Amino acid sequence: MGNILDDICKRLDGANLLSEEGQVYGYVDSGSYALNKIVSGKYDGGYPIGAITEIYGESSTAKTVFLTHAFVGAQKQGYYTIMIDNEHAYSPSFAKTLGVDPEKLIYLMPEAMEDCFEAIEKVIAAIREKDTETPIVIGYDSIGVSPTRKEMADDFGKNSEMGGALRAKVAGQCLRRINPLLRKHKAALLIVNQVRSKVGLVFGDPRTKAGGGKALLYYCGVSLEAQSSKSDVIYDDMKNPIGIKGNIKCVKNKVTIPYQECEFRLVYNHGLKRDTGLTTLMAKSGQVTSPSKGWYSIDGETKSRAADLNKTLALKIAKGEIE
Repeated sequence: MGNILDDICKRLDGANLLSEEGQVYGYVDSGSYALNKIVSGKYDGGYPIGAITEIYGESSTAKTVFLTHAFVGAQKQGYYTIMIDNEHAYSPSFAKTLGVDPEKLIYLMPEAMEDCFEAIEKVIAAIREKDTETPIVIGYDSIGVSPTRKEMADDFGKNSEMGGALRAKVAGQCLRRINPLLRKHKAALLIVNQVRSKVGLVFGDPRTKAGGGKALLYYCGVSLEAQSSKSDVIYDDMKNPIGIKGNIKCVKNKVTIPYQECEFRLVYNHGLKRDTGLTTLMAKSGQVTSPSKGWYSIDGETKSRAADLNKTLALKIAKGEIE
């Protein structure tokens, strides 16, 4: 039967046998082994190519940093990188510090939401005219602040509620058009979104996403919520803030098991710590045991603190000893 099915696929343009590995065209390293794992099921995986990944959260939760690290990983893997900067939060100098090569990053600043998605389509088409195989990684920061063309032409403050409904409608139309193109052209689209508070809400969760409406959650393959607070600020010995820590939760995942979460640690001017969260993540799966509170072990004998064991686990992953 295998030979027959292979022959049929060859005769039908675009047909293939969909294995588990065939659902995506590879992964983009996130800069964190633990994040790679909860997103793709692989410590050496990452964001899926051929799908939309949403990264959302409140202000100062490192959303743009996660996006920047994706560019670092993509460039190391030899992929094309494109930045759609609608929020103007992207810092070329900071990105260069983390490892982004500005000479290999296509940078665009469209204004309206429709323009952002049209720019994505055009850049994919332009690249595919010259190169049909190399994956493309696109960052869009952020859909939450993108006005529609109609809003830009009219009075922005005329009717905020109607504006929100219009943005959700436009986002749905754009996402419906762009989603199949990503798989067809081996492109990964990472969309940053914001969380805002609903004014006057008494019951339920007062938070709501600023852009994309329900369509974004529907079309994305992975949706991640970054969580951090003022109490998560990291200080040095002189009480100067040097970074933040927090959690990132996988709210939706079509690639591997959803609803997993991991810790992250961001040090300013250095970026994400690759080994953060490995011990606690592996403890949940039983790969790491906790003989006593605050102590962990991978062999049942040697006990280590989480920070020390994180480094050991990261070395084992790098050597291929842990998958």
